This record gives sequence, structure tokens and C-alpha cells, in this order.
Amino acid sequence: MNFSPKMNAAVLTAISSVFLVLAYNFRFWNEFSEAIGGLGWGNAPLHIAAFVILTLTFNALLIVAALPRIMKPFLILLFLATSLASHYMSAYGIVIDEAMMQAVFETDVREATELLNWNVALAVLLLGLLPSLVVWRIRLDFPPFRRGLLLHTGIAAVSLVLAAGLLLLFFKSIAPAFREHRELRFLLAPTNYIYATRGYLKRKYGRPSVIASIGSDAAKGPLWQERPRKTAMVIVLGETARAMNFSLNGYVRDTNPELAKQAGLINFANVSACGTATAVSVPCVFSSLGRKNYSETAAKSQQGLLDVLDHAGFSVLWRDNNTGCKGTCDRVKFEDWSQPVAGDPLCTPEECFDEHLLSGLPALMRSSKGDMVIVLHQKGSHGPAYWKRYPHRFGRWNPVCTTTSLEKCSRDSIIAAYDNTILYTDHFLSETIDLLRMSESEDGIDTALIYFSDHGESLGEMNLYLHGAPYVIAPEEQRRVPFMVWLSDGFRSRFQIDTKCLSARTQQAFSHDNVFHSALGMLNVSTAVYNPALDIFQACRRPGRAEAMREDR
Repeated sequence: MNFSPKMNAAVLTAISSVFLVLAYNFRFWNEFSEAIGGLGWGNAPLHIAAFVILTLTFNALLIVAALPRIMKPFLILLFLATSLASHYMSAYGIVIDEAMMQAVFETDVREATELLNWNVALAVLLLGLLPSLVVWRIRLDFPPFRRGLLLHTGIAAVSLVLAAGLLLLFFKSIAPAFREHRELRFLLAPTNYIYATRGYLKRKYGRPSVIASIGSDAAKGPLWQERPRKTAMVIVLGETARAMNFSLNGYVRDTNPELAKQAGLINFANVSACGTATAVSVPCVFSSLGRKNYSETAAKSQQGLLDVLDHAGFSVLWRDNNTGCKGTCDRVKFEDWSQPVAGDPLCTPEECFDEHLLSGLPALMRSSKGDMVIVLHQKGSHGPAYWKRYPHRFGRWNPVCTTTSLEKCSRDSIIAAYDNTILYTDHFLSETIDLLRMSESEDGIDTALIYFSDHGESLGEMNLYLHGAPYVIAPEEQRRVPFMVWLSDGFRSRFQIDTKCLSARTQQAFSHDNVFHSALGMLNVSTAVYNPALDIFQACRRPGRAEAMREDR
């Protein structure tokens, strides 16, 4: 016998509302229970009231789609999408806001496939495909159009009135829970990803088409007149590296054995990121806006650091081993180094290790006709496939988690894999410094390096994993990032930078807000958009007292 029951559309709407509230919101209900003081009998009325309020609200919204040829496809799409959202919130402890949806839309296929596994398939099967199949098999009964319009409008109105009444009745208890625990609104599916997607698309397609020029007055300052040597500065943009797992910052594991031996390296231990996702942090850190004034629309409507350096006469290059520059390099030279190269020992069939970015770098600087700024965008510690981010010889800590289903791994194995990525980043940065030092000694090029990560990562603290939490509630693990500087002798001498002074500032609080102005300051670029108060190097410029011996050339 074929399963094909007949059901009134309004009844299916009500059942679907209950199903959405209960089946897809385990994280929400867990957090809500904690926010109101637990599951005790005294809180039972509040739990029931919250359930009824949400069900009535969902019912009022879904009844709008209770139309022939629309209702079934709409519910099927909703169940499939919400099953995915629910799984990732439960499996990785993430919350879904605009930044998270931006990361979803702007990720590449290879990163996306790392998040696909059998647990995802099971979640989609049980909570997506099965309820969709039921909906598909139901024979829906719709009233005549006019009567249906009045009926559905009445159902929506009554649902909203009842929900509002209950909310007013329990407002004194419910309001503080949502006010003190703002993450709750990012956990309620499907409204979280629907509103987040709407906000992202509105920002993306509503931005100005005209990009304002900034720093067009940029020019090299007087320190460039001291000697006619080429200069090359490398900015290494890290990925998902959190400061607390760097032994240079006091971590118990020796994750920085090579950098610890690099003479002249200055490590800043207290630096905050502009955001908790690449799609936010990268355009923010390369803009002049600062975190408090940053918005995607504002950043997309004006030029950034690389444009200002281009105005000043530098040859600017972005080499990428990740998912692009998020608009920050749109007007400078871009090279994609993320595609696997057959036979290259620095690549696997799926991706390339970060050392691939260094291929031909000394020759590039040597052949350049002028001064260069080169950005190297790492794959870094991007998760959850941490074990893929480093060559086998850097697997110092074991056992490691070798699945993207982190719930199948012990927390120790996840951290071990992550720490191995930091160990490899240590090697990559040290090798970059060695190349820059060689370029000075062999090619007479004054060189410098700045390294910082875009954001940090949660590794199970408070049962959170990965990154992308809304900044206002993001844990320190996602906000604190490594930041370090290395300057060659010639660079220090030319730009009169006192590294002892810099070393005395390494425990001060800095942030991504300092990067734009510090890069201009250390390169002695004069422009009206430069703010010396945000330049880390400004207080440590000592005319006539630079550490390095001047060379007459």
C-alpha cells in the first residue's frame, strides 16, 4: 500500500512548526536551559512557554507559504538546509551569524568538502531527506483561494497574537535570558541562517559601485634618500593561528623551535583580531577603518593598505594559498598558488603546503626594478582537517585526529593535530626569514617581515570548535592572534628603528587596527591617511641611533 495520506495545508504547517522547533534546535534548547537556570520543575512553565511561543511564531511565518506548488518545495528546501545548519551547530559548537554565512558563501570547493563526512550524510538523511519524503508523499488539501487567504491570514494573526500574549506574560523571565545570552538568537534554526543570509546578501549587493581613493598623496619619505638600495617587505597573513598555542607566547609545547632561534625576531604577545572569520578579518586588517568602524560595505567602498602602497610607488604582489584576498588585492597583482602541482613535493593531490609560496621568491625580489611589498596568504591552520595542513615530518605530536568529524576524536588528538600546524607555520616563517636575510647579504636588498593571523580558533574550550563566533561573544581563543616582526640590519638602519625599544613594547595590547598604520610607518610612507598614534614603530624611531651599522654603498 502506498503511503500517501491526505492532509490540510494548515495542519501540515502546524506540524512542521513543531518539528522545526524540536528536531533542529538541540543547541538552542541546551543553551536556553542554562540561561534560565536549568531543567528543574520550577522552570518547566518557562520551557513550555518558550516552546509554544516559537511554535506559534514559526506557524505564522510558514502559513504564508501554504500555497499550491509552493508549499512542498519550500518545506523540503527548509528541512534540508536546516538539517545541515543543525548538524554543524551541534558538531562544532558554532553559531550562525552574517559573518558565518559570508564564510559559507565565499569558501572554495576544497574547503567545503572538508566539512562533508558520513555524519553530515546521516544528519541530512534523518532530519532532511526523510521528513522531505513525507512531505512529498502527502496529498495536500487547499481551500479555495479567497477562503484560503482569509483562513491563513487569520491563522497567522491568531498565532502572532497568542505568541505575543505569552511573551508578555513571561517577558520578565525570557527577556533577561536573551539579553544576557545574545548567542541564543544565533542558535535558533532556521531563523538564524535565514536572517544571516539575508543580511549578507544585502551587504554584498547593496555596496557602492564607486570605490573611493584613499592615500593618493602617498609618497616615500625622507629616509628613502639615505642610500639607493632596493627594499622588500613580506607580509605573511596567517590563517586560523591562535596566539596561545605559540611557545613564544608561553605555550607548554615547543611549537616555535626555529623562530626562537631567529636573531632579531620581535614577538608581540597581546594582539587582538578584527574579526573571527577570514571574510571579516582580512578586509578589516588591510583597511584604515579599524574594528569599531569596520563594515563590509565601508571596506568595499574605499581603497586599502595595498592601494596606498601602490600609490607610493611600491610593486605590490599578493600570493595566495588560501581562498583569495576578500577584495583587498583587487587592484594589485595577484597569484594563485593554491592549486596542486603534479610532481611538486610541496603539494598533495588536494592542495599545496605553505612553503610552496616561497618558490622563486629571492629571484623575484632580485629581478624587481623597484621596491616590493609581497603578501603571502597561508593555508596555515585551517580546520577542521588540521592533519592535512603540514608535511608528515612535522607530525611531532600524536595521535592526531584524522577526520573532519571532530566529535569522533578526543580533544587531545585535535589539539595535537592543530599544534603540528603551528609547528609547520614556525618552520615556514623561519624559512621565509632565512630567504630575506639571504637577499640582503647576497643581493643587497633591505628586507623585513610582518606576520599576523587573521583570527584564532576554538579547540574544545566551552565545547566550541573552529571559529566564526560573533565578536561580542567570541572567546579569547578566537580573538587573540600571533603577531611578529623581523627586520634585516639594513632595514633597521635605513628606517632608524630601535629594536630594543620595540622589544620593550611586546607585552602591550595591540590589535589589527595597528597594522595599516604600522606598515606605512615602518616603510616611511608619507600620506594624510597615516595615523602615527596607531603606528607601533613610531615611538621606536631613533634618528641617528639605529642599531644596525650603516654600510657605505
